[in-house]
Formats: sequence, structure tokens, C-alpha cells
Amino acid sequence: MPKMSSIKLLKQNEQPIISIRTKTSVEQLPHLIDESNRKMAAYLNELNETLSDVPFVAYHDITDNEALDVEIGFPVANPIPEKGDIKSGTIPAGLLIFSMNRGPYNKMKPLHREMLQWIEKNGFEGTGTVYEYYYNDTSYLEIELLTKIIMPLKQTV
Repeated sequence: MPKMSSIKLLKQNEQPIISIRTKTSVEQLPHLIDESNRKMAAYLNELNETLSDVPFVAYHDITDNEALDVEIGFPVANPIPEKGDIKSGTIPAGLLIFSMNRGPYNKMKPLHREMLQWIEKNGFEGTGTVYEYYYNDTSYLEIELLTKIIMPLKQTV
């Protein structure tokens, strides 16, 4: 039986983040996420700071599987100084849609498509960036992986 997703429209406040943005291949992405998360966690520990939400990956351009434009990040409570390739920034305030996915990462494409269809059907336009927030990690069974998918919407004037 196919699972039905629940897509919700929300307004989000601006969220301070630290992140590492780079281009990578699909094959290298898991290693890059692990390496970046370790580096940012060590930096937060050095500053005696903590996350304000779970880690995320922002996919800014996924048209080329060999050169994905990704931003691996941590939400933080307050702006934090930059260090090397760890940049300080924000996720902008604005309207977005989100849905939760339970299961393997490689099975999220139908939900992404459904969300894109929802945007079009409801008269919105996406920004082109997709955020995935990872509530647990690959040490869990694949069927238990929990991911929040967010698609920011362009502001209409």
C-alpha cells in the first residue's frame, strides 16, 4: 500500500547557520557529509556552542550528479564567526512547504516530485533549493531513517 505524504505550508523565521558549501558527486556525498559534520561539530565544541536543530544538507543545484552544489550545515542559536571553509550564514525567513519522510534516502524522489507538484498546483514557485534535515543517521535501520524535506517558496509581490 503506497504511503500518503502530508505536505504543509509554513512561514519560517530567519535561522542562523554554519555551513560548508561545495560541489561533489552523488557517490562522494555521504563521505563529504560525515567529514563536514565532524569538522563543524569540533568547531562548535571549541566555541562551547551547540546545535539549535538537527543537521541539514541544502541542495542548491542537483542537475549534475557529478557536480552537485550542496551546503552541509548546522542550525545554531546565534551567528558564529567563520573559520576556514566553515561559513556563517542564515536560512532566509519566508514561506516554505515541508514533509517528513520515513525510510531510505534513495526512496525520497517520489516525495520530492509530489512536493514540486504541490507547489505548482497551489500557484507557488520554488526557489530551487531543497533542504533535507536528518533526524537520525545511518546507524539506524534504513526503514527508520527520518528526514524532513523543506522547499522554500519565492515571495510574491
